[in-house]
Amino acid sequence: MTLPAGWTARRPTLDDVPAILAVVHAADTFAVGHPDFDADDVRDALTAPFVDPSRDSWLVTDPDGTAVAWSILGNPTGVGREWVDVLVDPERGVELRAPLLARLLDRVAERAAERGVPALTARTGVYAPETRWAEELVAAGFTRIKRYLRMSRSLADLPAEPAPPAGVTVRPLRADDEADLRLFHRIHDTAFRDTPDHEPLDFDRWRELLPSYGKVWDEWFVAEVDGEPAGALQSSDQAVEHDAGWVRTLSVLPAHRRRGVGAALLRRAFAVYAAKGRARAGLGVDLANPTAPVTLYRSVGLVEERWTDMYERSVPAPQV
Repeated sequence: MTLPAGWTARRPTLDDVPAILAVVHAADTFAVGHPDFDADDVRDALTAPFVDPSRDSWLVTDPDGTAVAWSILGNPTGVGREWVDVLVDPERGVELRAPLLARLLDRVAERAAERGVPALTARTGVYAPETRWAEELVAAGFTRIKRYLRMSRSLADLPAEPAPPAGVTVRPLRADDEADLRLFHRIHDTAFRDTPDHEPLDFDRWRELLPSYGKVWDEWFVAEVDGEPAGALQSSDQAVEHDAGWVRTLSVLPAHRRRGVGAALLRRAFAVYAAKGRARAGLGVDLANPTAPVTLYRSVGLVEERWTDMYERSVPAPQV
């Protein structure tokens, strides 16, 4: 990678978290209009399972030592796809994005060899303003595969939570109950098996990898129909800094879809967020999901806020 005179590319450490965060905030503001990451998120990325910053990340600084670009790989499960992040200061770092991407793809190839597989899939996201990034990804062999929508609604005008449909009940997850955690995992795993991106994890691995920000236990719910498990909702506090509740996953078992289970879970979550004083509720939706959840989300007052396109390519292991 060729850099301007005096610029440096090096491996980051935890001491670089403030400098990295400045880059991320600049990139976020350009892409989505506001910072969408905090120092804990940077620290979590650098210390995540299956990430070695001395091999999987780069930090570029200018002659004054100011960070202008940061790249990192992510794979929280150690299986399946590799997530590629290349974040740059939109004023000074745009020329660095393509060469940093090339460095990360070389590392993905190495990781394929380390895992003993012929190739790995690399994936990354593009927000609407990032037209140059989209062009650079296509030039690097990526293909646009689908779109995610971010949807949200105000909680200021939230109507009283209606009674669920006949036979449907919603209750909080009993997080201190091993059997209930296993039930939640089973509902989630089964419900997502018919989605293209599902990467199954057994219960022990799933529990181990639960993100710390996801354990807002009083915002996790289980739904039943006539006493039988039917659905589950997991919240996270990733949007609390924006005064919002966030639905991380919504799972409804195939036999119970189109019966009001998903809507009942969402309305319960919204009511809990509102009771905590949150101003908004939000979630992300995969438009490739065969269950077509956008209709459900609109029915509970969620509206489209912005989109993110997903791009991916296969990266072969080096030939020996």
